[in-house]
Amino acid sequence: MYMKRIKFLSITPGVFLFGMLALMVSCTKDFEKINTNKNSVATVGASQLPFLLSQAQSTAPNSQWNYQIAQNLFADQYAQYFACEATYFGSDRLAINQNWVGAAFNPMYNTVVPQLQSIFTATDPNSAEYQIASIWWVYTFHRVTDYWGPIPYFKAGQSGLSVAYDPQDKIYYDFFDRLSKAVTVLNNHTSETPYGNYDIVYGGNVNNWIKFANSLRLRLALRISNVDPARAKTEAEAAVAGGVMTASPGDDALVQRSVKNSDGNGLAIMEWNEFRMSAAMESVLKGYQDPRIAEYFMPSTVTGDYEGLRNGLTSSQLTDPSGLNDAAYNSHHGKRWSPPSYIGGKGSSTVTGIPTYLETPQNIMGTAESYFNRAEGALKGWNMGGTAQSLYNSGITNSFKQWGITADPTAYINSLNVPIAPNDLLNSPPMTNIPVLFGATQAVQEEQIATQKWIAMFPEGMEAWADYRRSKKLKLYPVANSDNPLITNTSTQWLRRIPFLTSEKQSNKEAVDAAVSLLGAGGDKETTPLWWDKN
Repeated sequence: MYMKRIKFLSITPGVFLFGMLALMVSCTKDFEKINTNKNSVATVGASQLPFLLSQAQSTAPNSQWNYQIAQNLFADQYAQYFACEATYFGSDRLAINQNWVGAAFNPMYNTVVPQLQSIFTATDPNSAEYQIASIWWVYTFHRVTDYWGPIPYFKAGQSGLSVAYDPQDKIYYDFFDRLSKAVTVLNNHTSETPYGNYDIVYGGNVNNWIKFANSLRLRLALRISNVDPARAKTEAEAAVAGGVMTASPGDDALVQRSVKNSDGNGLAIMEWNEFRMSAAMESVLKGYQDPRIAEYFMPSTVTGDYEGLRNGLTSSQLTDPSGLNDAAYNSHHGKRWSPPSYIGGKGSSTVTGIPTYLETPQNIMGTAESYFNRAEGALKGWNMGGTAQSLYNSGITNSFKQWGITADPTAYINSLNVPIAPNDLLNSPPMTNIPVLFGATQAVQEEQIATQKWIAMFPEGMEAWADYRRSKKLKLYPVANSDNPLITNTSTQWLRRIPFLTSEKQSNKEAVDAAVSLLGAGGDKETTPLWWDKN
């Protein structure tokens, strides 16, 4: 094996980078040989790929626990895919627990960075192996910077007592350069199968990686469209011209899971009865009579219907005698993530005694998202290879395909159904009033694209929360209650970022202090918008 799996260490980049060389040497007896043999990745280095692909999803190791504290307790709730049932979690009421959220930061530097850099060292920059690793570098770090803003980036992985934080604009521009270079190189290697079966996303299919890189480039182009519209247009049009995802499920990016390798699907945490369907999901999916609801969630064991609750409920509201906020009353997530003890749970997998719900692939990016991104680009006047309406309709069609919906989507696409009022304790109104059928005004069209993209990206809360902050076209409910002293009116205020880690302030203080100035007048606060957030 190229490098033994590095166990999760709760240490910061400043501490980690100082000792990285010693750590890597201790992890493999073949360090010197591997780092001097430019061809070694084909026979040795590929074995590390499954781990770093999983780790960037904030799951492996300690799969479900890491996923919960890195994503589910934060972005998944801020995107209002799920709402919290547990009285002992404050994150749904916008309180930031620094002891948890480091799981979205530390593993990227402690495990993903050194392994990616080992691949970079062991391979030729003009090889497919190198450029696939470079694509994954961008994917990994766009999730980190979209939580915090400035982060250690250009010097990540270098030795030193301290590591500087870089401004988000420079990080994003490097993303574009990397993705452009990767596609250029990969176009010369389309007959190869780099990494082979060790590639747990595409099985070494270079053409799929090209589409993924371009689709990621399109996503990031839209992200900067409000702060650098000219660069956004250039990058988006280049991405579409280079070939983005167009056909689900073949183009969809999913990380394969293996409990045998201590790498189960993160959403298996739902069996802990701490999260359930949100009122936002209930309002929209039930109102639209959306067939994806049966894939995303299971009916309430009390009412037999799909039931959700509002985000940000207090302890007293969660324990209300009506029972409307009980875990049993509200909808558990869908069968594919559910243990056999729940309605419709599956049996066991090919690994003896392991339920298949633990090995459901983890979503990275679906084809549908690229269609909705292209639809939004078309509204901006960009050359996206189609009209906004045709691309919007194709997004819905491909989302149906991704989730195995065999019904003809035409009736849904032409539907005038609108979201309904959820059956919740707060007597909430419908989340919004737009139908599925593509509207006549740009304002309605923008909201429809954002809403359908939000539905299609389920359950990938990290991207959904970032896209919500970027566009604010999606009309989510105000969080019912805030435990965050900086957010006193949830109708007009929302979380814009995660503040710098306390552990980083302690061990990498000089760099963090300098990074605060990169955030502008707002400083290191949850209410300070990121560089690309102009709402």
